[in-house]
Amino acid sequence: MIPSGLRRCVVVGGAGAVGSMMAESLWRDGADVTVVDLVAEPVGRREAGRSRWTHLVADIAAPSTALTEVVGAADLVVLALPEPVVCAVLPKVSAAMPADALLADTSSVKSRVTAVAPAGRQFVSLNPMFSPALGMSGRPVVAVVPQGGARADSLVGVLADWGARVVAMTAAEHDRVVAASQALTHAAVLAFGLALQSLQVPVGTLSATAPPPHRTMLALLARLLSNSPEVYWDVQAANPCAPSARAALAAGLRDLARLVDEEDAEGFGRAFTGIRELFGPDLDLHQQRCAEMFAGFVEPTTGHPAAAVSHLPPSVTVGGDPARH
Repeated sequence: MIPSGLRRCVVVGGAGAVGSMMAESLWRDGADVTVVDLVAEPVGRREAGRSRWTHLVADIAAPSTALTEVVGAADLVVLALPEPVVCAVLPKVSAAMPADALLADTSSVKSRVTAVAPAGRQFVSLNPMFSPALGMSGRPVVAVVPQGGARADSLVGVLADWGARVVAMTAAEHDRVVAASQALTHAAVLAFGLALQSLQVPVGTLSATAPPPHRTMLALLARLLSNSPEVYWDVQAANPCAPSARAALAAGLRDLARLVDEEDAEGFGRAFTGIRELFGPDLDLHQQRCAEMFAGFVEPTTGHPAAAVSHLPPSVTVGGDPARH
């Protein structure tokens, strides 16, 4: 159950993916939740029998009297909003809250948010490092705590009770790490997609012939494309450390091309060894994870050798060294 010090909760942006995940989790844990958003609550939610769920259509940037009253009585206010909006409204929201209430946000960039955090206000800046559709259990949630206290500790404990793996970081560390784990990763996958466009090999042909690493990249690219481009634009454009991550990716491709173009097999081997050393003692763990993931790529066939290639264009042949897979 939710601690008594976090009983009255307001989730601003609660109609969004992250906001609805937070609101749902708080409500299921027994909190009295008010969701604030610019849009009305979907009918399906209103029919779900949430007797303690309140939905308020309001603009946190221009709060109505009703919204000000709700925020003024809250134990916890969660701003599940984009980072620029959080920065703009955070001081006013804090001023409307009770002095001992907890403020939280879920923005994907932390340096600018924590820079405008009101002094003396308990504040926890969260970043769920996963798609809300996957659920929180076993997933990492970064927690930046510029100003701690009993309620801040309670919220971190609640996240752990929900099954999240809470990772504490400073704001600067968060932005640098997330640039590597998100901006760099998304840039690599999107660049892979741009390269496929340039090569003009049909995806159907690639999917039929691809070894597991390529199929993994296709799956990652397809997952990104299931969301709106604004999601990934924000990852690339908002984080102040993202340009360095993209520059490192571009430099890595240039270094790889140079080694191959100069036929520097020894240099390639040294680079390969250097990358291997990055993993340290965790190399075996990540190799095992990859093996388990690749095992899921086995697809049933009819048993006839021609069945697997019957749908390929006549100009495409199938072959290759199994070691490359």
